Amino acid sequence: MRVLLVGSGGREHALAWRLTATGAVELHAAPGSPGIAALGECHPIRAEDPEGLLGLAHSLDVDLVVVGPEAPLVEGVADSLRHAGTAVFGPSAAAAAIEGSKSFAKEVMAAAGVPAAAQLAIARAPCVVKADGLAAGKGVYVCRSQPEVEAALRAVAKLGGGVVVEELLEGPEVSLFALCDGGEAVPLVPAQDFKRAYDGDTGPNTGGMGSYAPVPGLGQAEVAELVETIHRPVLEELLLRGMPFVGLLYAGLMLTEDGPRVLEFNCRFGDPETQSVLPLVHGDLAQALAAAAVGELAGVALAPAPGTAVTVVVSASGYPELGDRGTPIAGIERAEATGALVFHAGTALHGDRLVTNGGRILGVTGLGETLAVAREAAYAAVGLIDFAGARYRSDIAEEAARGRTYSLAG
Repeated sequence: MRVLLVGSGGREHALAWRLTATGAVELHAAPGSPGIAALGECHPIRAEDPEGLLGLAHSLDVDLVVVGPEAPLVEGVADSLRHAGTAVFGPSAAAAAIEGSKSFAKEVMAAAGVPAAAQLAIARAPCVVKADGLAAGKGVYVCRSQPEVEAALRAVAKLGGGVVVEELLEGPEVSLFALCDGGEAVPLVPAQDFKRAYDGDTGPNTGGMGSYAPVPGLGQAEVAELVETIHRPVLEELLLRGMPFVGLLYAGLMLTEDGPRVLEFNCRFGDPETQSVLPLVHGDLAQALAAAAVGELAGVALAPAPGTAVTVVVSASGYPELGDRGTPIAGIERAEATGALVFHAGTALHGDRLVTNGGRILGVTGLGETLAVAREAAYAAVGLIDFAGARYRSDIAEEAARGRTYSLAG
C-alpha cells in the first residue's frame, strides 16, 4: 500500500513508525521530518497546501492519504483530495468543525445528548475560558479568580476569534481515540496527557508535555461504554447534518463524580497521546485507516497489545511562549539503543547535523509490562538526550505508576 502522510510533528512520526511496522506500506510524507525520513520519502510540500498535496498524491498514485494536523483538516484539505478521487483518512472541513469551532461542538453535543461541560453566559470565576477556534492546544484557561478570568479574556481576544466560557469541572482527564468511517467507530486504548508546562500541573497550557497509556481501571468494557455514550451519538448527529465524520474522532473527557463529561473534541490523532497509544495497537493500522477512508470499518478490530507506554516530551526552555531553532541535538542514538522510541516533534537538519526546530522538540516513549517500568525506561532514555535549554516534566505518569486507578465515576 502506498501511503502519503501529511504533517511533520511527533504525532506524524509515530504514525509513520506504526504504518511501516508491517513492511507492507511504502511511505511518503509531506513535508515530513528527519525522523520520518528514516522511514519513507519526504517531499517539501506544506500540510496547508491542498493543490500541492493533490498534485503529489496523483504523481505518486497513492492508495491512501493520512492527514495528521488539525489546521489543514479544518481548512478543507481532505475535501480537495477526496473530491479528486483520493482515499483520505481525515474529516471534511464541515465535520472537522467539531474541533475548529467549540461553539459548533457544543451545539452538536447538545443535539446528540452527549454529557459535556455546561456553557456559561457570563465569564465569572470559577470557570474555564476557551478560544472558540484552533489555538494549538494553548487556548484554554482555567480560572479560579476574577483576575484570572480577565487575563484569560484578554489572551483569547488576541487570538482574534470568539470565546466560549464553561463551568469548571473537577476530576482526572482522559483522551479516547476512535477510528471512524462516518457511522462505525473502532476505539483505541485510552490515554492520559499532561497539558501544563511544569511539574505538578502548573504553568501555562501547552500542546502536551507527556502522556501514558493505557489508563488503569479503564478496560475494554469501560471503553465500549464511553464510545456508546460519547462517540456514536456525535457520529449519528453529524451524519444527520450531512457531514459524516471520516477520520479520528478524539474525545477529551473529564471523569467527574457525576460521570464522564466531554471537555473537547478533536478531529485528528492527539499529540503526544499518539506516541503512547500506537505502540499498544495490535493489528494492521494501515488497513484499518484505509477501511475507514472508504466507509468499510465494519468487522475491523484493533485489539489492545499487552504492556504499557509512557511518553515524555523534551521541549525548548521557553516553550510554550518561545521555541528554539538551530541548536544541535545529541544522544538520540544512545536513547534508542536502550529500546526507547524517540519521535521527532520539532527537528531539522543543518547539513548532516540534527538541530532544534520548534517548541516541543522530541517525544521519548518507554515501553514496559507496567507503567512503572515504562516510566523508568522513558526517563532513562530522556537522560541520554542533550541540547542547550532542553526541558521536560519529571512527573509524567507518576501517580498512575504508583498504583492510582480510575473509573467512569471519577
